[in-house]
Amino acid sequence: MTPPAHSLLKSDDRTRRRRASEARFRACGLAAIGIAALALAVLLTSVLANGAGAFRQTYIKLQIPLPEASLDKAGQRDPAAMAKVSTFGYAALLHAALLDRIAALQIETELADQDVAAMISKEAAATLRDHVLANPHLIGGMAAMDVLAAGRIDGYFKGRVTLKSAAMDGNTSPQALQLARKLADADVIETRFNWRFLTAPDASDQRPEAAGLGVAMLGSLYMMLVVLALALPVGVAASIYLEEFAPRSRISDLIEVNISNLAAVPSIVFGILGLAVFINFAGMRQSSPLVGGLVLTLMTLPTIIISTRAALKSVPPSIRDAALALGASRMQAVFHHVLPLAAPGILTGTILGLAQALGETAPLLLIGMVAFVRDYPVAYSDTAGLFGDAATALPVQVFNWTQRADPGFAERASGAIITLLVFLAVMNTAAILLRRRFERRW
Repeated sequence: MTPPAHSLLKSDDRTRRRRASEARFRACGLAAIGIAALALAVLLTSVLANGAGAFRQTYIKLQIPLPEASLDKAGQRDPAAMAKVSTFGYAALLHAALLDRIAALQIETELADQDVAAMISKEAAATLRDHVLANPHLIGGMAAMDVLAAGRIDGYFKGRVTLKSAAMDGNTSPQALQLARKLADADVIETRFNWRFLTAPDASDQRPEAAGLGVAMLGSLYMMLVVLALALPVGVAASIYLEEFAPRSRISDLIEVNISNLAAVPSIVFGILGLAVFINFAGMRQSSPLVGGLVLTLMTLPTIIISTRAALKSVPPSIRDAALALGASRMQAVFHHVLPLAAPGILTGTILGLAQALGETAPLLLIGMVAFVRDYPVAYSDTAGLFGDAATALPVQVFNWTQRADPGFAERASGAIITLLVFLAVMNTAAILLRRRFERRW
């Protein structure tokens, strides 16, 4: 039996064109996904390749003599008197210890003594001084310490510095790298996981090997606490009122339009607003975590309000009608029935808003969150750190490190990006888990 001319069992030209168009659309979609996945893979590979070295650090193992005649002439072990010995005195002890170790191993080198001493990080003297001041009983004996190697020596063991590049570098030489290799073969130099990168504060331009994220992570934590404490209750309360209680009028429509517009405003505008209101008008201290948290709160509020209203709208009207029919008041219907059902969406929007705030840089730069914080502020031991002490944040720390000339800081910046990406991944994972945990089906 021959199918009719217009039968669905027979493909005509129009059907073939429609199917070809659908196939092309699918191919374009797959190509777009492939390009996006490739770009993401290239980006992550580049960041991981450049930043993985920040999580490893090179140390020199030394036995350091601590003569009483140099460190505590009075012999009283008084920390105030011992503190008068500067880091230059401790640097001389480190240099002598390294020269003695090379002589004991019978390693020959053409380097002058000062060039050998330059293999030790300038941070090592301050570390040794702090260790001795904290343990005065060590004076008169020997201190076994793993001290930081200089940035170029560290870069050599990570592949960032080569013998060829060292020949054109005024901060090191091929002979120094060859000596470092011999010391590594003798188990005097070791490269291992760098916990200091996650706990140490920032370091000066001449000490990339000592720079860490500790203070920046603490500053970001303080700001996220401020954002969470202010943006969540204010945003949720505003959303509940606008969605459930506010009468429909021109004023409410104007408020909704402005909230939507604020969500699209560039973040740097909020930085200008924070500079004008919180610093110039209110007189708050520049670069304090409280000011940074307030600016990020203003930036996050529209996101939380929009996501919370969308979560409230997703609850079927029948839930409200059933609660009201059973005698519940309008507020009881909202808080006992609607809000618990909307909680997954509210939590997801809040966490995503916090994740967006965590990665912001431009508004923090405008309010001066670019302070060089060399040590943990004393006030960080209590809540006073929120109001008075200068601070920085993870994205700002990345920006600062990319502006420094030493290539070691570029490695540190990529390592900080990896840390920031890990935090963002954790926050997004938490949003997914919370949504699944509290999700209810009806």
